[in-house]
Amino acid sequence: MTAKKTNEARKVERLEAMRHSAAHIMAEAVSLLFPEVKFGIGPATADGFYYDFDLPRSLAPEDLSTIESKMHESIASNSPFLREEVDKATAREMFDSQPYKLELIDELTDEMVTVYRQGSFVDLCRGSHVASTGDVKAIKLLSVAGAYWRGDEHRPMLQRIYGTAFETEEELESYLKKIDEAAKRDHRKLGKALDLFSIHEEAGAGLVHWHPKGAMIRTIIEDFWRSEHFKRGYDIVYSPHLAKIDLWRTSGHLEFYRDSMYPPMDVEGQGYLIKPMNCPAHILMYKTQLRSYRQLPLRWAELGTVYRWERSGVLHGLTRVRGFTQDDAHIFCRPDQLEDEVVGVLEFACFMLETLGFNEYESMLSTRPEKYAGTIEVWDQATETLERALDRLQIDYTVNPGEGVFYGPKIDISLKDSLGRTWQGPTIQVDFNLPERFDMNYIGDDGLEHRVVMIHRTVLGSMERFLGCLIEHYGGAFPTWLAPVQAVVIPITDQNLDYARKVALELKGEQIRVEIDERSERMNLKIRDAQLQKVPYMLIVGNEEVASSTVSVRLRDGRKLKAQPLPEFKAMVKSAVESRGTV
Repeated sequence: MTAKKTNEARKVERLEAMRHSAAHIMAEAVSLLFPEVKFGIGPATADGFYYDFDLPRSLAPEDLSTIESKMHESIASNSPFLREEVDKATAREMFDSQPYKLELIDELTDEMVTVYRQGSFVDLCRGSHVASTGDVKAIKLLSVAGAYWRGDEHRPMLQRIYGTAFETEEELESYLKKIDEAAKRDHRKLGKALDLFSIHEEAGAGLVHWHPKGAMIRTIIEDFWRSEHFKRGYDIVYSPHLAKIDLWRTSGHLEFYRDSMYPPMDVEGQGYLIKPMNCPAHILMYKTQLRSYRQLPLRWAELGTVYRWERSGVLHGLTRVRGFTQDDAHIFCRPDQLEDEVVGVLEFACFMLETLGFNEYESMLSTRPEKYAGTIEVWDQATETLERALDRLQIDYTVNPGEGVFYGPKIDISLKDSLGRTWQGPTIQVDFNLPERFDMNYIGDDGLEHRVVMIHRTVLGSMERFLGCLIEHYGGAFPTWLAPVQAVVIPITDQNLDYARKVALELKGEQIRVEIDERSERMNLKIRDAQLQKVPYMLIVGNEEVASSTVSVRLRDGRKLKAQPLPEFKAMVKSAVESRGTV
């Protein structure tokens, strides 16, 4: 097992070095085609590489093939990658015509600077690289996008070329097929094609409008969510969308989270902030009465909509928005209950993901960041509790140093979709700090006040991001229990319309979501349209079906089932819904 992990790690290192080298080869190719280019940065990424360029004109798609051809010439030359160390003064002379490189050099704290050369190109770089350009194997340039220098919208907009590289052509081909499939599953395209949601500049970027079909899917998931919370001893609460600025000062959000909050608004001379979190409101509810140790734990859940300031350049469909609904909950418990509560949340999160079709996920423990509230002792105690809970359930996890939130460490669960991509999902955070800030206590069995412990948690994440992931996971072909329209009745001729309406009425009576296609179009076109809408079942009714009181059933994948009495079809659909299967 150890050897296998070592080999995998080595392969990752080789790929990273090769992709980083490919970024340099691409930069060299661009410099040969555009001598006046100004270079940004060019790192390797999880799936490839990119490089940012300041160019005299916008790149067109055909430019990528030209750049790629130049890259192949460099690879064929088998030029070595040569590492040099120079002092900062020399480095400034080397890059005197490159303003972005000069900015980076000025920020370096070391007096000596590392550069790499290959062919006619030299770049400011720490490495690592392959031995020579010939060691870069199968490459492909993928796309061009705009990118602000250093991610700052107030800085120049550069052109970012994305590419990828693999050790073999077969691996490259497999990856290209995967990204082609990912493009087909893009939730933004499917959201429009399936009429699920929209985002409007007139209303504001990053604010989602749910259409009836998208709202239906969300409602089904939210009803399931509530039902499972009630089973596990949670109560549902609701809280306002804004609060006085002093509340956020007490919670620490104003100090630690200010950059992600909307500006304050004045209401009758008092400052208010629209909420980025639900936790302070839940804390205020807790403090409305003195709690006994016998009452704990209290588990309060809320599908609470929050608002966070995101730069327009990072907004992306449902997965990066400015207003979103967290499937939030806060657990108030005694210290001796903490570990069991974390275990319960982990089990709950895994159950929710698996029921919704995600059987693969990765867990990560994020520890104390540089900027944090509370004492190191409290942070260590909270981190150790999360570690014990993960170990109890034998959940493999990696440690992400310094990536906890300001008030406590956390467990993040990333789910894998059907294409093997990871998405941010549930999170579990232990918090000793907000109870301290808000003086939150309970009366113990000794009659004295003791500090309560908080758990912040989601079991899906945000509803918007989760729905975006769900759309892409299923490619819009939702399983029957989640499908906004479960069946379409298609009459062959207008003479069959009355029977089609009777069938639809009976199905609706059984709470099956059904539509009738009453258009004066050919039957095959109606079937094709229903397939494009990813409807699980198409019920074809003609004279034979009317005479025999049956329906002919077609599935969205094109398969035909035998004609069957309507009660038989109803039983099939109800079984699929009750089992919450993936078809």
